Amino acid sequence: MATKTPERKLRITRLRLRNWRNFRNVDVKLEQRSFFVGPNASGKSNLLDAIRFLRDLVSTGGGLQEAIQRRGGMASVRCLAARQLPDVEIYVELGDDDIPAFWTYQLRFQSDGTKNRLPIIVEEIAKLNEADEVLRRPDKSDKTDTARLGQTALEQTSANKDFREIAEFFASVRYLHVVPQFIREPSRALSREDSFGADLIARINGTPKKTREARLRRMNEALKIAIPQLDGLELVVDEIGTPHLRAKYQHWRGHGAWQQEDRFSDGTLRLLGFIWALQTGGGPLLLEEPEQSLNPFVVTQLAPMISRATRRSRRQTFVTTHSVELLSQDVSLDEINLLSPSENGTTVQPVNSIDQVRELVAGGISPGEAVLARTQPREARSLPLLDLMS
Repeated sequence: MATKTPERKLRITRLRLRNWRNFRNVDVKLEQRSFFVGPNASGKSNLLDAIRFLRDLVSTGGGLQEAIQRRGGMASVRCLAARQLPDVEIYVELGDDDIPAFWTYQLRFQSDGTKNRLPIIVEEIAKLNEADEVLRRPDKSDKTDTARLGQTALEQTSANKDFREIAEFFASVRYLHVVPQFIREPSRALSREDSFGADLIARINGTPKKTREARLRRMNEALKIAIPQLDGLELVVDEIGTPHLRAKYQHWRGHGAWQQEDRFSDGTLRLLGFIWALQTGGGPLLLEEPEQSLNPFVVTQLAPMISRATRRSRRQTFVTTHSVELLSQDVSLDEINLLSPSENGTTVQPVNSIDQVRELVAGGISPGEAVLARTQPREARSLPLLDLMS
C-alpha cells in the first residue's frame, strides 16, 4: 500500500492529452513555472481546463458526470479533429526534480452510446514510481456492474485509499481569473467559487488574524509600488457584519481619503486577487492572462513576483498570456510553451526547441518579443483596412 510522503512537494511534471478539446495529441513537460502563449482560440484556456477537470473530479459535488456536464457534455469535450477515435484521454505525472514520475494517473473515457451521451470509463490506471500499479480499471467488479464505469475510482474515498495522495493533490489545484465586478458585487456571480474573485474578501476575512494582517501588509507594500498614491490597505467589517477592503489614497488633503473595494479600479482589484493567491500556498495555481487592466510596467514585475512568492512554498504556477511585458523579465525559454492551431488540432511546442527563437534571445531580444511574434495572425495588419460600416 502506498503511503503519503509529506516531505515531498509534488508538482505536475508531464501532461498528455488526446482528443481533449483543441488537442488531438499533445505531450508537454511542465516546469515549476510554465507559461503558455498562442493566438486567440488556440486552446490556452482549454489546456489549463484539463487540469481544472482533474480537480473537478475530486471536488465536493463533482465527479466525472458533473465535470463533463459543466463543460457542455461529451460533444464539447471531445476534439473535433479526433475523427473516428472515440476516446478522450488525460495522463499526468506527479513528482519532483528527483523523481519526475512519483505518481502517474491515466484516465480514458468516451460516450456511452446512448442519446444522452454520458461519459463512461474506458481505462483508469494509477501507478507509484511507474512500476507499482495500484489501480487498473475496468476490473472484475466493473465487468459485473457496468454502471460503476460512470464514476472514477479517484473521486471515491472508498476506492482511492491506495492512491489518495493523487486525489488530494488534484483537490489542491486553484484556477484564478479575477472578474473585478464580482469582487465589487459578489451576489452577481453564478457561483461562490474563488476562480473569479467573488469570494476574495470573504477568504481574506476568514484567514486567521495574524496571517491576514501579515499578508495585507505585503499586499499594501506591493500596491504602493504599483499605485503610488495608495497609502494603506485594511479589512473592515460593516455594521451588518459584511467584510470590506478599503484603501487610503493620498490627495491634497493631508490625511488622505479612504475608498472601499466598490470604488477600486479593475487593475487594482485584479492585482489584489493575484497577490493574495500567490501568498496562500497550496497546489498548482492556474493564472489566466494576469496582465489584463494593468500598467505595462507593473506587468513586467509579475513574473519576478511569482518567483519570489513561490520560492519558499514551491507552489507550481501555470500562466496564459498575450503580453510581451510579462515575459520580458525573469522568464527562461525552458518555461514557455507555444500553442499553434491547425486543422488537425493544436500542437504545443517548448520554445527552447525552436532554433530561431533561441538565436533571437541570444542576440539580445527578450523572450517575450521573440516568442509572441510567432503568435500574430498573418493578416492582422489588414484589420484597419476593413470597411466595418458596409
